[in-house]
Amino acid sequence: MAETCILARGLSNAHVQTIWPYIFRKTANLNRVRERFTTPDNDFFDVDWYGQGEKGIVILLHGLTGCSSSHYILGLQDVLAREGYTTAAMNFRACSGEPNLKAGSYHAGFTQDIQQLYQQIRDKNPTTPVFTVGFSLGGNIMLKWLAERAGDIRISGAVAISVPYKLANCADKVDIDLAKIYRSHLIGHMKKKLDNKRKFFKDNKLNIELEKLNSLGDLNWIKSFWQFDNHVVAQLHGFADVLDYYQQSSAINYLKAIQTNTLLIHALDDPLMTPSVLPDKNQLSETTDLLLTPKGGHVGFLSKTQTGEIEFWLQSVVLNYLEKN
Repeated sequence: MAETCILARGLSNAHVQTIWPYIFRKTANLNRVRERFTTPDNDFFDVDWYGQGEKGIVILLHGLTGCSSSHYILGLQDVLAREGYTTAAMNFRACSGEPNLKAGSYHAGFTQDIQQLYQQIRDKNPTTPVFTVGFSLGGNIMLKWLAERAGDIRISGAVAISVPYKLANCADKVDIDLAKIYRSHLIGHMKKKLDNKRKFFKDNKLNIELEKLNSLGDLNWIKSFWQFDNHVVAQLHGFADVLDYYQQSSAINYLKAIQTNTLLIHALDDPLMTPSVLPDKNQLSETTDLLLTPKGGHVGFLSKTQTGEIEFWLQSVVLNYLEKN
């Protein structure tokens, strides 16, 4: 599938493409409505709604350590609302500004909450088109869910952006070169969240869940995703070990089963992974297209207009795909 992304002058470097939006992007101040969902295991997640369009409802899923206020979520909510869509920006557990009520929160294969959100949307809107867009880890979760529920859900179209299709390969990539900077930032953020959750559990006497966190011991020694996912994610979420977690959760193992019209968008210079994570044609279902760009970084895709202004090419591609479906 061919598309052209004309990169903004001076922003062709993969790291600049990735980091620039986080620092300089100005997002609209959206007057969103938050809805809290209580889960069957007595936990919760929050969803931020925006727009009252009639073209359809678009579920948006953020990446690792992100939230519904990540720049790429806010930007897309703004664009889609102006084009006639209603958007539901999901916050994974513990990502909406306060700790969740369980020792575990979310991971790359955790699809229970998106299913709950979808089912409520569908129950209230039985004939309305529903779409999904997932970024990075959120894209991995979305693709796994589309495959698991292929015979049960009605999604008009889905877009997955900068997905870590092979989790083990990605964990290796961020252990080398400049990618270590991203690794340190992400793991530091997750460890800080766990420290805050320990304090929250202690203050609120959630002793059973506190004991689960305390059983992890001191986490200062953890430097890599292999270590974090083996010691924390696998233990809190019932996997045998990190290899079991990666095997069960990597989207690459589910793509063939997807029946929804789906677009995968990926930059070959993504600094958080190598092209080795990408699926080949034989691993894709007949309803799935892969759009590769030589540049774009990780959830970057900054381009320029004919007048030289910086724009977010990704948003127009997502919108065009939803409009076609």
